[in-house]
Amino acid sequence: MDKGANYEVKDMKLAEQGRLNIEWAEMQMGALIKVKERFSKEKPLKGIKVGLALHVTKETAVLVRTLIAGGADVAITGCNPLSTQDDVSAALAEEGVKVWAYKGETKEDYYRYLNKVIEFKPNITIDDGCDLVTEIHTKHPELISSIIGGAEETTTGVIRLKAMEKDKALKYPIVAVNESGTKHLMDNVKGTGQSTIDGILRATNVLIAGNNFVVCGYGDCGKGVAKRAKGMDANVIVTEVDSFRALQAAMDGFRVMPLSEAAKIGDIFVTVTGNKNVIDIEHMKLMKNGAILANSGHFDAEININGLKKVARAERKIRQFMDEFTLDSGRKIFILGEARLINLSAGEGHPSSIMAMSFCNQAFACEFLVKNKGKLEPKVYVLPPEKDDEIARLQLNAMGIEIDKMTKEQEIYSQSWQEGT
Repeated sequence: MDKGANYEVKDMKLAEQGRLNIEWAEMQMGALIKVKERFSKEKPLKGIKVGLALHVTKETAVLVRTLIAGGADVAITGCNPLSTQDDVSAALAEEGVKVWAYKGETKEDYYRYLNKVIEFKPNITIDDGCDLVTEIHTKHPELISSIIGGAEETTTGVIRLKAMEKDKALKYPIVAVNESGTKHLMDNVKGTGQSTIDGILRATNVLIAGNNFVVCGYGDCGKGVAKRAKGMDANVIVTEVDSFRALQAAMDGFRVMPLSEAAKIGDIFVTVTGNKNVIDIEHMKLMKNGAILANSGHFDAEININGLKKVARAERKIRQFMDEFTLDSGRKIFILGEARLINLSAGEGHPSSIMAMSFCNQAFACEFLVKNKGKLEPKVYVLPPEKDDEIARLQLNAMGIEIDKMTKEQEIYSQSWQEGT
C-alpha cells in the first residue's frame, strides 16, 4: 500500500496506466467534457468542497476532473470494497486529488476511508449507496450545518434517503440523481445490462445461450439484465414481488415464477433488487449442481453469503472472482465476486458513454445545490426536467445525431386546447 498525506492507494506505479485509461474514458464522454468546458469558464463550484463516495473508476475520474475544473476542492473514496480500479486511484493521487481507495478493501478500511472524506468537511456530498450520508448523520451531525446538500447516484441509496426523509431523519437536501431519465433509463437499463453480463463472462467464461438465466427483480436494472441475457439466447426467467413489474416482465415475453420454483431449474442467477437475502439458503438448497449466483445490486446483502458460509460443507476459490460452495447434499454452487457488484468486481463497470450522462447529472446537481443554497428543505429532490433535456441534447451531439424541431404552428398547437377535430 502506498500512502501520503492526502492519499492511500494500492500502488503509485500504476498511475501511468490510470492516466491512459482516464484518457480513453474522456474520448467517449463527450457530453461530460462539454460540461467540464463550461465549468472551466464559469467556475460555479468555486470555493466548494465536494466529498465523494463513488466507485473509483476511470469514468469517475472524469467527473472528479470536471468538478475541479468548476472550482471545487475534491476528496474521494470508494463506495464498494471491490469496485476501485487501482490504476485510476493512483493516477488521481498523482494529480493531487485527495483519494483513499483500493480494490479489495477490508470493512475497517472502507469505513476509515469514508471518515477521511468526512474529515475533509465537505460542503457537498456525492454518494452511491448512501453510506457517506448515513455516516455523517449518525456519527458526525456537527458537520451538517456547513453542508449545502448532497447528490445520490443509485436506486439503493435513493430508497434509503426516502426512508430517512419519511422518518424526518434527513438533515440536508439531497438531489436524487438516479431519478433523472438520463440516469436511470440509461445507466440502470443499458449500463447495468451490458456490464453485468460482461462481469459474469469475465468471472466464468460460461456460455449464456441455452441456459436458464434467472433475474431476481424487474426494475430498471433487472429489465436491462433480462434484455441482454435474452439477446444472448438465454432462457430468461424473472422473479418479482411487485405485481406490475411482474406483469411487465410477462408482457415483455419472459417467464415469471416464484424464486422457489426458479431455483430448481436455473443455471445462472442474478439479483438486482436492492433488498436483503433475496436468494436465501432455502433457495440454494433447491438449486442444481453447478448453479452460478451473481449480484448486481449495490450491496452484498442480496445473496445470503454469510448464511451460506455457515451451512456449506466445503468452500474453495476456483477462479479469481468465483468461489465454490459444497452443500450437505454434495451439490456445488458458485458465488461470483463475493456476492458484491459483479460488473465492478470482475469487470470495469458501465461503459464510459453511459456514465457521461450519469455524471453530467452529478455535476448539474452540485451546481443546482450551490445556486439554491439556503433555499432547499432537508428533502429528496429531482433535477428540473430541462436539465434532463440538456443532458440528452449533449449526448446526442456527442453521438453526432441531429433531431427535428417543431414548426411555429406545431408549437402553438401543442400548447393550446381550442383547436379540435
